[in-house]
Amino acid sequence: MTKAQPQAQPQSAPQEWGFTPAAESLNGRLAMLGFIFTIVIELLSGEGVLHFLNLV
Repeated sequence: MTKAQPQAQPQSAPQEWGFTPAAESLNGRLAMLGFIFTIVIELLSGEGVLHFLNLV
C-alpha cells in the first residue's frame, strides 16, 4: 500500500482592495499628515484652512 501524497492547497490571490491592514495603515498615516498640514497652515497664515483656501 502506498501513502496518499498531500495535495497542494490552491493559492488565493492577495486581496488588493478593501479594509486590509496595509490600507488602514496608509489611511491613518495620510490622515496624520493632513492634520499636521492643517495646523501648519493655520499657524503660518493666522486664519483657518477654509479662509486660507477662500472657501468662506
